[in-house]
Amino acid sequence: MTQEPLDHLETVSLSGRVLTINLSHDSEEVEQILKGLASDKRIEILRYLAGHSGSVNEIAEALDLPASTATMHINLLEKAGLIRTELKPASRGLQKICFRLYDQIVMALPGGERPSENTVDISMPIGAYVDCRVTPTCGLASETGIIGHFDDPDTFYDPERFRAQLLWFKQGYVEYRFPNRLPANAELESIQISLELCSEAPLNNEDWPSDITLWMNETEIGTWTSPRDFGGEHGNLTPDWWEEWNSQYGLLKMWKVTPEGAYVDGIRVSAVTVDALNIGSGGFISVRIGIKDNAVRIGGINIFGRHFGNYPQDIVMRMRFRPVNHHP
Repeated sequence: MTQEPLDHLETVSLSGRVLTINLSHDSEEVEQILKGLASDKRIEILRYLAGHSGSVNEIAEALDLPASTATMHINLLEKAGLIRTELKPASRGLQKICFRLYDQIVMALPGGERPSENTVDISMPIGAYVDCRVTPTCGLASETGIIGHFDDPDTFYDPERFRAQLLWFKQGYVEYRFPNRLPANAELESIQISLELCSEAPLNNEDWPSDITLWMNETEIGTWTSPRDFGGEHGNLTPDWWEEWNSQYGLLKMWKVTPEGAYVDGIRVSAVTVDALNIGSGGFISVRIGIKDNAVRIGGINIFGRHFGNYPQDIVMRMRFRPVNHHP
């Protein structure tokens, strides 16, 4: 099975939120984004909203625009998904407050690497783990409410866990089993796991590092240090009932294993190779994510599903392979 290239991809770096647009894939979403950027005035509005919010009237006054013109541009930017707006009480009625969603926009031109017939993508819901060992603070949340009880590790065995869109714990792990879809006559070239995650602090904390490790087939792949627990403003997908002072979104991270070694977002983290994982065809591939007992920075973990945080995806495994022809 293969998966079409994403129209756009949202990530977060230490310098801010990044939107990557895939121009290899024509879609209404990409068209709206490009249309939103195709105006000097709309670029000025995005520049004005850097680092702070602003009402329609404030934007119109700052850019010397009629209020009706400012409203038209703001509506186009909102339709493109480049800003979000909220209605808040004013001295007379309600006023629309605007927030910029991204700090960088990157365009991926046609011809770059994309899924092909030699790629298998498998998406795993975050609540579909088969084993776990967690310590408080810990919990599970679905799109509509809390599952079980706060800070109760036994909740992680609740049958409702399959509905989870956010899970968190201080230390331990959750383990998944992905079906192995590698064809019989194929050689694995690389395998990667991508997911949205961050540290887990009481409420949230801008300085809360946590060493998060990933294992495949009981082999430690590598550790990434999450810088913080992101909160204070709603994630793009986070349900309204989830209070802003809770963890809201994470970073989209990718662990990748190749014949040369293992990487997190392109940075080499270990010498583990695909051969060391002993992945044949059939069966399952285990993936464990968590905080080691001897981690230097034990700052917990939040894992976000496709309906929580900033990224509309679950945990995704991608296997890239090449066919091997066996001749008698």
